[in-house]
Amino acid sequence: MAKKKTTTTKKKTSSKKVSLGLSKQNKIILGSLLILFSMALFFSFVSYYFTWQDDQSLLSEFANRNEQAKNLLNKFGASVSHFFVYKGFGVASLILTVMLCITGLYLFLSLDKKGLLKKWIWGLIFMIWISIALGFFAETKPLLGGLVGYEMNDFLQDYTGKIGVVLILIFGLIFILVRFFKLTPEGVASAFKKKTSSLKSELKSTGEAEPATAPAPAKEAVTKAEKEEPIVLDTYTHKKDIPPLKTEVEPIDDFEVTVPVEEETEEDLAMEVEKIVEEKEESTNIADKLVEDFGEFDPTLELGNYKFPTMELLDQHGVTGGITINQEELEENKNKIVDTLKNYKIGISQIKATIGPTVTLYEIVPEAGVRISKIKNLEDDIALSLAALGIRIIAPIPGKGTIGIEVPNKNATIVSMRSVIASSKFQKAEMELPIAFGKTISNETFVVDLAKMPHLLMAGATGQGKSVGLNAVLTSLLYKKHPAEVKFILVDPKKVELSIYNKIERHFLAKLPDSEEAIITDNAKVINTLNSLCIEMDNRYELLKVAMVRNLKEYNAKFKARKLNPNDGHKYLPYIVLVIDEFADLIMTAGKEVETPIARLAQLARAIGIHLIIATQRPSVNVITGIIKANFPARIAFRVTSKIDSRTILDAQGADQLIGRGDMLYTQGNDVTRIQCAFVDTPEVAKITEYIGAQRAYPNAHELPEYSGEDSGTSIDYDIADRDAMFREAAEVIVTAQQGSASLIQRKLKLGYNRAGRIVDQLEAAGIVGPFEGSKARQVLVPDLTALDQLLSNERS
Repeated sequence: MAKKKTTTTKKKTSSKKVSLGLSKQNKIILGSLLILFSMALFFSFVSYYFTWQDDQSLLSEFANRNEQAKNLLNKFGASVSHFFVYKGFGVASLILTVMLCITGLYLFLSLDKKGLLKKWIWGLIFMIWISIALGFFAETKPLLGGLVGYEMNDFLQDYTGKIGVVLILIFGLIFILVRFFKLTPEGVASAFKKKTSSLKSELKSTGEAEPATAPAPAKEAVTKAEKEEPIVLDTYTHKKDIPPLKTEVEPIDDFEVTVPVEEETEEDLAMEVEKIVEEKEESTNIADKLVEDFGEFDPTLELGNYKFPTMELLDQHGVTGGITINQEELEENKNKIVDTLKNYKIGISQIKATIGPTVTLYEIVPEAGVRISKIKNLEDDIALSLAALGIRIIAPIPGKGTIGIEVPNKNATIVSMRSVIASSKFQKAEMELPIAFGKTISNETFVVDLAKMPHLLMAGATGQGKSVGLNAVLTSLLYKKHPAEVKFILVDPKKVELSIYNKIERHFLAKLPDSEEAIITDNAKVINTLNSLCIEMDNRYELLKVAMVRNLKEYNAKFKARKLNPNDGHKYLPYIVLVIDEFADLIMTAGKEVETPIARLAQLARAIGIHLIIATQRPSVNVITGIIKANFPARIAFRVTSKIDSRTILDAQGADQLIGRGDMLYTQGNDVTRIQCAFVDTPEVAKITEYIGAQRAYPNAHELPEYSGEDSGTSIDYDIADRDAMFREAAEVIVTAQQGSASLIQRKLKLGYNRAGRIVDQLEAAGIVGPFEGSKARQVLVPDLTALDQLLSNERS
């Protein structure tokens, strides 16, 4: 009785291990779920080969309930099929549905699971081999082998070549035939002998051969087969556990049934894919085909051999060991701060020092009951006790429960541009237009994205570091961006600050078609350039509207994916950065003619990749007007002479307490960050521009749209014989439109700026249009074409 009990308990424990803790009801539920899920995958995969082109654009719209896919299982089927078929194993993914169905049947029928793991292993082997084989032999149809097959073939061919891949596939086939189908050379030979003997017996029975000798070979073949079969089985009969052999043989029968089905579906699906490609001709599908054949559009291909500037072009400025900590200076300043506050009966519970390149930040926590304004009012007293150049008190520090006192270091450390560019924060910055300004008080590299600012205002007194700051901005972009990705428009009224960038004119600079120099120094040309940039902005917005995108990044991504046709006017659009070195001089000389287009660009140009950087040494309200400040949220203040100037730039005090030599405050909203601007000397910039300028460049600088500046009209009488050949056509265009502008003549007659301007002067001399009226269009003096004919006929008579 005891033995029976023990046996029953063993069976129960063993059955528990096999069932993985699932009850019979749970097995039925889970099994049915797997069977139905495998059916869903099967229908999704098969349907994917018919609908994948139509559903390709909906893969990113999974959460949008208004969009419907053509897959039999809608967006779920399209997404799952895209993952398993396109990004996975191709046609071989159907084996996954078979394996899930078999697993579900095992659970549903409560079968023994000993052979299930082996089935999954062989299923994965079949999937990988079929995917690689189809990826090799059906290379032009990547959907058959999937991304796994394509990448595995690409990887293997890089190391073994095509012959090596064929040999690997043959070895895999032999492995499958020997281990899975149990084929051996002897078995193949015996099967071949059986086949030949049966053929011989049929031929002899129909021919004139002797009947007595005919059965002999068959008997011999049968006896040989009977002798060979027990020999193979005899190796298994020596084993003690026979039942496991049956469980190992059963999966083989299952796979023998399913393998031919896979081969049939591969052939059928391949033929269907070809038909779909021939019938469907949608733009998105053509774009996907182009990307598959040629890859994405590469804007840098024209200057594919362009080399970015190296670190050796920048100097270290004698600083290699970082910031040196002077412990005596720290203790001395700490004691002076504590003593000064004690004199005014202000207690401190905690103090901490953070050492920066030029400034040390002392964070203090006052005792309870101390008013912050009381400490703020002691700014001059603390500066007197420390005998420092400029003390700045931050009360309180945003995001912290402390009060900050910034004290300049006696021995300031120069922050070299090389150390900032070489930092991992800048090198690994995933930004559209990364700019490394310098280092903060905590000695961290400060990197921002100009594309997100989206415009930058720089102001400060003369000689405090604005030009160095502009060079730091331009150097950052030169080290990070390819000439195809960004273009600069440089305005330099002083004529000497930015002239060093002339050497990279055909790489990075943009200019008007008729201008000789890319760097603008004449204020009259600045007006034309700004208005031309407004035309470029309008043209870009029109392209974005046609492409149905919201910003430049999305537009360029769509163009790279070959979803926009260049024949429709689409092209890759680089970022354009307008840099004005001295804005106050332009306002004084041109006034509203400069402020209006700049305000327009600042308000509208952020989405289409046009960004403005304006610098001035006169931060007064008539230069930095309310319109400018409202559209320039990112501002940099170098040292200024008064608190009023600091408020004009930053809307806050503090810039008057800076120590100069690149010490600056940066704000992009509410928080103000103190930064030591990175120092890049003029010889360093010269070496960088020479390095870039020596490389192969574009034929010309990037041309901006042609703008017809309405120059002041003259009353010079043109001789009728000297009139332009297009004079009559231009007069008809002007009279018909009742709009006297040179730009209209340019567009309608496809003329250049200079020729259109001469025709306008001739029209004025002929009395067809009125004189120049500033920014307004000229008045048309002829009401209709009949009056125009009468006027011109009177001139001839």
